[in-house]
Amino acid sequence: MTFEGVDGCGKSTQAELLAETLLADGRTVVLTREPGGTPLGEEIRELLLHGEDVSPWAEAALFAAARAELVARVVRPALERGAAVVCDRYLDSSLAYQGIARGLGLEGVLELNAAALQGVLPDRTFLLLVDPDEALARRGAAGDRIERGGDEFLRRVDAAYRQLAERFPQRIVALDGSLAAEEVAQRVREALESVPA
Repeated sequence: MTFEGVDGCGKSTQAELLAETLLADGRTVVLTREPGGTPLGEEIRELLLHGEDVSPWAEAALFAAARAELVARVVRPALERGAAVVCDRYLDSSLAYQGIARGLGLEGVLELNAAALQGVLPDRTFLLLVDPDEALARRGAAGDRIERGGDEFLRRVDAAYRQLAERFPQRIVALDGSLAAEEVAQRVREALESVPA
């Protein structure tokens, strides 16, 4: 299961709440994040979020590299031993941010990530939708390199995510991220009832 949305939508909180719920149900759970989740992934995260300006294709390639490492070292091994994997961001972040909002093209970014994914796609992706102004207010003025893209970029990312939800309705569950955290968590649990264990 993956959680997506603009920065400030509450996805990290919901990923943690779902992991806690699954653990309480007796499941083995691996909670991870993108970019990151591995030593190499964390180094790439530092470059991407706190480094110098990066060209759009280099940015997309770095995200794909971090994803390839996460799939190989964390996600696939966890799935093979029967664990549930909960990830704060995954492929849809690259599709929204680089593919659509940065204008690289959805198909091109999908192609770039195909080998990195090794066929590992989420059973469910929870997209937390919030008004971009609310997201900005939640996260405050400070931000990382990508968050500093400005209001217009944030609106493009929000629109991109909504486009992805329309394109992949069988996988992406769009939820109102402005609701109270426990109410969103309840809707996540309800949506998961239709996913096989």
